[in-house]
Amino acid sequence: MVERRALDMDSLAVSDRFRLFNFTRRDDHVTYLWILRAMDRLREVHQVQVSPDDVAAALRELAAAHDQVPTPDRGLRDRLDELHADRVVHRFDDASRAGNLVRYRNRQSVYQFSELGYWAYQAVENLLGARIEDVNLSRLVFSEVLDDLRALAEANRTGRAEHVHRRLARLDSAMEDMGRRSAQFHVTLGEILRSTDASPDVFLRHKNALLVHMSDFTAELDRHLPRLDRAVREVEETGLATLLSRAADADERPFMERAERRADWERRWQALRAWFSSDDAVPARAAELHAATRTAVSGVIALLRQITEAQRGGVNRSSQLRHLASWVFNTPDDGAAHALMGAAFNVRSARHLGVAHDDEEQISPGLTWWDAPGVEVSVTLFRSGTAPTAGVPRPVRRNPGAQARLRGRQAADRGSERRSAERLVEEGVHGRVLDETDTRILLRLVTRALEARTVVAGRLSSASGEGDGTMVRLVPDPAGSTVRTSQGRIHLPGLRLEATAHRTRTKNP
Repeated sequence: MVERRALDMDSLAVSDRFRLFNFTRRDDHVTYLWILRAMDRLREVHQVQVSPDDVAAALRELAAAHDQVPTPDRGLRDRLDELHADRVVHRFDDASRAGNLVRYRNRQSVYQFSELGYWAYQAVENLLGARIEDVNLSRLVFSEVLDDLRALAEANRTGRAEHVHRRLARLDSAMEDMGRRSAQFHVTLGEILRSTDASPDVFLRHKNALLVHMSDFTAELDRHLPRLDRAVREVEETGLATLLSRAADADERPFMERAERRADWERRWQALRAWFSSDDAVPARAAELHAATRTAVSGVIALLRQITEAQRGGVNRSSQLRHLASWVFNTPDDGAAHALMGAAFNVRSARHLGVAHDDEEQISPGLTWWDAPGVEVSVTLFRSGTAPTAGVPRPVRRNPGAQARLRGRQAADRGSERRSAERLVEEGVHGRVLDETDTRILLRLVTRALEARTVVAGRLSSASGEGDGTMVRLVPDPAGSTVRTSQGRIHLPGLRLEATAHRTRTKNP
């Protein structure tokens, strides 16, 4: 269920959740971890909201039992504020802790774990406390799951809603635990198989227990898988819709509506059903786990044979590395040693490239090359060691045909506009429908006329706009005017539109 909810989150929500782990990436991350441990210690004694003094006292108690508890090199308040900025803890201002005016003026804050912040802290603690020796494939869980499925069918048949909810919750926890155990076991098994070259003795010491554990798990799964399939179908025969409704009614999560609770239990049941009940197209997850375990057994046996043959012949990865180390030690000088190691591991000398960043002021001079942002390097500089140049500019390509076509198109457009301007004078703007070209010329002249309007004695006077031998005048008129065009009508309230010919006067020299 947790994996499915995580897959449905968008990128912004994922980034917001990752922000909770910012304290693990700081230079003094160990100090932040012990501060959170101190807050967790106070939470265990039901002290939810704590002050910096409470955290300092808890750190002193932890230091008495653990030698590695660090002493913060600066105030706890600043570190707690940074955890608050990362949303790991909540901060509240508590004026009741101020005993005098000076303490009241200084901010008296108390801190409390946020819900997601406590999950992030627990995830870090679980990672630090993980042990490879704890992984296993629980074969006893199948009998418990079978008993719970039968009890679930009986509870649904007799109408006991609380028993239905309790059994479904136990089955969901068992499936989640079994999936986590199987994933951890196969990951750890792959790690053991990968590291056998460095430590074959560890693998040989535990090989018998490993093979017996996987064989017993496979045999138990073979014995229970048909029974579990029948038990799942028997539960569905008692009425799946009724089962989910009763589970939703008995669910006590107050922040979810009944429809949301029912949909949640339906998703959980489908996940449980996918473990043991197989269809024609999709096999059960338990069958896939069975096949993966059998494949792992075959891999362990093949690796065991390989290690045995290597030890019998006396040549393995460890012996080869020891011989190489002796050769390197007996070389006459450092150059020969480097040449031998380069030939053994196919190591070549690094080619260093120096390129300045686009904005050098953004890069601190004290930043290491590993932490500094990268820059783009051209292929020419990488291959030949010379910076690329712009080269000789290319000659301008002329296209007389395209230029002639553009000039002809411009002349045609210009001639069409002149004819439209002449039509506005000859046929007028009223009593007909203007086409697109006539409308464009008219709007251009009306815009010029509107921009040229002036106020005389508090009233707008007439204005005119000229162009292409045509003049448009806007004369104040209470009746207004309307011009019909192919795109619609243009209303000019309070203005009368007149179009007349315009001749430009020239002076004789």
